[in-house]
Amino acid sequence: MNVIREDVDALNAILKVQVAQEDYQSKVKASLEKYRKTAKIPGFRPGHVPMSMIQKQYGNSVLADTLNKVVNDSLYGFINENKIEILGNPIPKEGADSVKGDFNNPTEFEFAYEIGLTPKVEVELSAKNKYDYVKVKVDAELVNKQIDDLRRRYGKLVSSEKVGEKDLILAQFVELKEDGSVLEGGILNSSTISMEFVEDAATKKALTGKKQGDKVEIEPSKVSRGEKDTAAMLGITEDQLSSISSKFQMTINEIKHMEMADLSQELFDRLFGPGVINSEDELKTKIAEDLKVMFINDSDRILTRYIYDDLIAKTKVELPDTFLKRWIRLSNEKPILPEQIEAEYDGYAKSLKWQLIQGNIFKSNDIKLDNQELIEFTKGLLVSNYAQYGMPAPEDKELTENAMQVLSKKEEANRVMEMLADQKLIQFFKSTVKLNEKEVSYDEFVEIAKN
Repeated sequence: MNVIREDVDALNAILKVQVAQEDYQSKVKASLEKYRKTAKIPGFRPGHVPMSMIQKQYGNSVLADTLNKVVNDSLYGFINENKIEILGNPIPKEGADSVKGDFNNPTEFEFAYEIGLTPKVEVELSAKNKYDYVKVKVDAELVNKQIDDLRRRYGKLVSSEKVGEKDLILAQFVELKEDGSVLEGGILNSSTISMEFVEDAATKKALTGKKQGDKVEIEPSKVSRGEKDTAAMLGITEDQLSSISSKFQMTINEIKHMEMADLSQELFDRLFGPGVINSEDELKTKIAEDLKVMFINDSDRILTRYIYDDLIAKTKVELPDTFLKRWIRLSNEKPILPEQIEAEYDGYAKSLKWQLIQGNIFKSNDIKLDNQELIEFTKGLLVSNYAQYGMPAPEDKELTENAMQVLSKKEEANRVMEMLADQKLIQFFKSTVKLNEKEVSYDEFVEIAKN
């Protein structure tokens, strides 16, 4: 077996795999013997079928399978041995010369494959690079809002006489005609709405102050959050929304008000455990600290986005575009049209470019993901999951076993490795570039994160 490399240009090459008869003949013979032992052909006992019949029936397919295996082994062996960095996988060369040889009179074969070469990437990142590091200004207003949310979460629903700005309304919805009369055979459904999420000012004003038994004409979309929520509220499917009236009569059956929990030792203990917090001032300090920690991950993500945009724009990366488009088409499980590849290729190329940039950063700075570190990181994720559900983490031995079980699943292992890689990348960014810390209000931070 012989593999010849022919460079087309800096990003493309052809690998020609030359296969001699002795490279595959014994393997084909062994495979045909297996078929002979198990083949069921009328008139012959198993194992006694003439080899000529086996050859005629299975010869070409066995030859093709055997050649495919020996060629692949040789191809990837050559790539690994010569440390050739490729994008995607080798694909058969286009044209009549991609395969040379006669399957009906097999002797020597030659298979030609195209490969896309990984381009050289140089990432310039140092303390000379300056980026905004956006942080939330944790002020008294934000702390008090968080405390109110906690008090509401641990509070209780009580009946109320009038509809307030944050009350829950249990109501019956009846579909109306354009003239305001009840539509016979129309929608009739009971559901709940939250005044807190009614954004339309006119609708909110119309409902505020209403009492049990009052009837209000409303538009369903203005007391719900999106089509899925509207459909659920009316007891129909999303597909039916386009065919219903926009006018509904809403009869208020019950009004519930959230009575917030008192700022007491009982609440402090429920939130943080017995005796950890013993006063309102201590609670505010603790909430402020927790909020600062909570927003770090979001601040890190925003920083990564800034650096991503900058490096994508400034780092020169040339790709073997023609090869990659053909590889995408051939490797896709379902048929894909050339127009679709063209439409989506820029996004794919950008993603690949970022992977190459990341790879260069990891390689140039000797950043590695070792197995023990991956296990410890996974254990940390599991501990966080237990804490989220208010459960204590198991002993270290059991926790390690659970982490190993997670990592034994390929998809989960890839997900965890990606998370650890992202963490190492942001640590590198924060220790390498110059950060311009910038405090903004919570609302401004949300807008920046969204954009």
